[in-house]
Amino acid sequence: MKNQLSRLRGFTLIEVLVVLAIIATLLSLVTPRYFSSIDRARESSLRHDLIVMRDAIDKFYSDTGRYPDSLFDLVERKYLRAIPEDPITESTESWILVAPEDANIPGEIYDIRSGSEAVASDGSYYAEW
Repeated sequence: MKNQLSRLRGFTLIEVLVVLAIIATLLSLVTPRYFSSIDRARESSLRHDLIVMRDAIDKFYSDTGRYPDSLFDLVERKYLRAIPEDPITESTESWILVAPEDANIPGEIYDIRSGSEAVASDGSYYAEW
């Protein structure tokens, strides 16, 4: 009777190691997919933010006849609710502001780009988007 109770108390070391090996194998299969999905989500968010901010810049120019002097102008005049965070650099201060090529056009922001120097999944640089 005592021998039967000691067998029912717990798992053997071998059983625990087998379970841990199975869990480690499953994690090694899932982890790369998880991180690549995070990168794709950041890229998608960056594309969306650039579209929205470029649209706001164009609307500002259409309404005022000049480009904004800062991103804060877009927020102040309600073209944007807030300056979005660059999803790649995770900062609102890292945006690259592109001035108009024609010096006769008033304003400082003609276009906007990500401040990241990293390479996207398609091989291009985020700063070129």
